[in-house]
Order: sequence, then C-alpha cells, then structure tokens
Amino acid sequence: MIDAYILIKPIVTEKSLALAKERNVYTFAVVNSATKPQIAQAVAHLYEVKVIRVRTIMNQAQMRRTGKKRIQHNSSKTKKALVSLKAGQTIELFDLGN
Repeated sequence: MIDAYILIKPIVTEKSLALAKERNVYTFAVVNSATKPQIAQAVAHLYEVKVIRVRTIMNQAQMRRTGKKRIQHNSSKTKKALVSLKAGQTIELFDLGN
C-alpha cells in the first residue's frame, strides 16, 4: 500500500494534544484495513521519526437521526491509531505552541 493512502488525517483534539505533550503519543485516523506494521511504516516515512509502538482502536458504526423527517442511518466504522515515538522525537503538526 502507498503510505499516503494508509493515513487519512491526524486527529487534533484536546485529548490527543495532551497525549502528544505528556506521553509522546500521536493520534491518526487510518484506513480500516491498515495493519500496525503498515501504520508504523507510513508514519516513519512521512514524518521522518522512529516509531516505537502502534495501538489501534476500531470505532463501531452508530445509529444517527438526521433531516426534517429524522431518518435513521448508520455512521461508518472508523479506525484510529495511537503511535508512540522514540524519546526526544516529535511531530510538529501536533505542537500548537502550548
């Protein structure tokens, strides 16, 4: 797989920024079929860092009600990856000057 295809986007929230600052763990939305070695390789290649550990989380689909008629539909399943980096290395995208 191509590296750019595996990583969908970085997840930048208060919780993910706190993890990045305190524990050097960075959060990304990834393709559902991506494996841990593929995620580690993609992050290492795109951000030029040394990946120590990758943890993944599958968020299940949820029922949502939208529109004037409040029609129900399922949101899609998503996958998140928590990537731990070698001590001293950072991804500048998560450094918002705090």
